[in-house]
Amino acid sequence: MESITVRHVAAIPFPCQGHINAMMGVCKSLSSKQGHGILITIVVTEEWLSCICGSDPSKPNDNSNNTIRFATIPNVVEREKMGDFGPFNEVVKAKMEAPVEELLDLLDPPVDRIIADFELQWPLDLAIRKEIPIASLWSISAFFFSMLHRYYVFTQHHHLPLHFIGTSFSNNACLTEIKITDLIFHIFCPNLITHVTVI
Repeated sequence: MESITVRHVAAIPFPCQGHINAMMGVCKSLSSKQGHGILITIVVTEEWLSCICGSDPSKPNDNSNNTIRFATIPNVVEREKMGDFGPFNEVVKAKMEAPVEELLDLLDPPVDRIIADFELQWPLDLAIRKEIPIASLWSISAFFFSMLHRYYVFTQHHHLPLHFIGTSFSNNACLTEIKITDLIFHIFCPNLITHVTVI
């Protein structure tokens, strides 16, 4: 009988509910594949673990095939601060990487794969430093992704001059009319689109 090599995957969601729920769904799907020898550690803050499991600390680790577990890092920012997303996002980007890296060094067995939320940009550098393969999870809706893609296409072909703000267009049968103002938020964050790769 062949022994199964256990792959240890660290799943690193962006610390807010929609992103954590999406990551947990992906992890449950991965763990449901019997006989693949996978252990998944979902990395969350202490505060988020208490939200997930309530008063029963064994709850999150209670899965039928014992392939998913949780590990925590200290709270880098409180959930209540999410009301002001810009500063919240900056704190997450600035303060979450170091505790996650420390945690990954302590996990047993050692992590040999990472799944990270696309919203977190630092896990790619972390994975490269540690020479660990990484996959990115896009937890935002397909429509929003299509908006980013359309914006990218329009800017590459210079189809988005500012004097068109307030007008609308429809040049694709699968999309309803889109107003230029629906895309305009990226002018204030021009590097965002460089992080999206369309396959």
